[in-house]
Amino acid sequence: MTLRRSVAVGCGAYLPERCLTNHDLAQSVDTSDEWIVERTGIRQRHIAAEGELTSDLGIAAARRALDHAGLTIDAIDLIVVATATPDETFPATATRIQAALGMTHGAAFDVQAVCSGFIYALTTADAFIQAGKAERALVIGAETFSRILDWQDRATCVLFGDGAGAVVLEARDQPGDTGRDRGILASHLRSDGRHHDLLYVDGGPSSTKTVGHLRMKGREVFRHAVVNLTEAVEKTAERAGLSVADIDWVVPHQANKRILDGTAKKLGIAPDKVVSTVDRHANTSAASVPLALATAVGDGRIQSGDLVMLEAMGGGFTWGACLLRW
Repeated sequence: MTLRRSVAVGCGAYLPERCLTNHDLAQSVDTSDEWIVERTGIRQRHIAAEGELTSDLGIAAARRALDHAGLTIDAIDLIVVATATPDETFPATATRIQAALGMTHGAAFDVQAVCSGFIYALTTADAFIQAGKAERALVIGAETFSRILDWQDRATCVLFGDGAGAVVLEARDQPGDTGRDRGILASHLRSDGRHHDLLYVDGGPSSTKTVGHLRMKGREVFRHAVVNLTEAVEKTAERAGLSVADIDWVVPHQANKRILDGTAKKLGIAPDKVVSTVDRHANTSAASVPLALATAVGDGRIQSGDLVMLEAMGGGFTWGACLLRW
């Protein structure tokens, strides 16, 4: 019996031109390159230019993903954008991207799950494809987190950057064997709103009528992240009828190298199986997983047939994982 699967047929990424190094940051805030690298693994981050919007980043990544897939926008009937930093309160940033790409059919909407957003968006698009409601979907993670940072708070401003990544999913019939099928094999989404105060933005339309700034209790977030991400990866592999040992590559949310290393160690995954790009672009929230994925596909590490686990955790708390065969 064949199964309809969401197969990844292309990916793309975009980082703004301006690169802000740790040494640059040390000129304006009490920090140093050594301090940041030792605690986070981050060496630089990219910052959107004045007037460069989240949608602009998403458009650039989307175009590269379509080119990689060998498709035009006419082939896409669904756009799902994961972002916590939309251009406007409404309409959805996805509709701005839709218009810029020249798509006048189908549907486009945003998903907000902060750093887990891309996993949530990918799972949402997969559900549309499995249900026969879409044939091809463009899934984008795009953020301009630099706009919500307190640049005097060295505990948070050193951690984040701007960027976008995108993946094209296509409906394809597969044999129905998770050991051979390409595409998304399983996913696992979770949230727990009791931890709001550990990672949030202190503003919003219905509360302060302002955008606000990001606030975080880093030590507590780290503790929850390793436990939650380990659970998500194990549950997702189990749902696919596979084991963690079967995974070829883990593409994690690029929050902090300590979290990447801690999660891999708890799962028993070799460090060389973990795609790490946090040193180059820092934490780009919903954009970090597709940015890392596009990097590993682009440099040839991830090959057709490889079993790839995507995982992330963000404010809320939200967390989740998605397993696919490339």
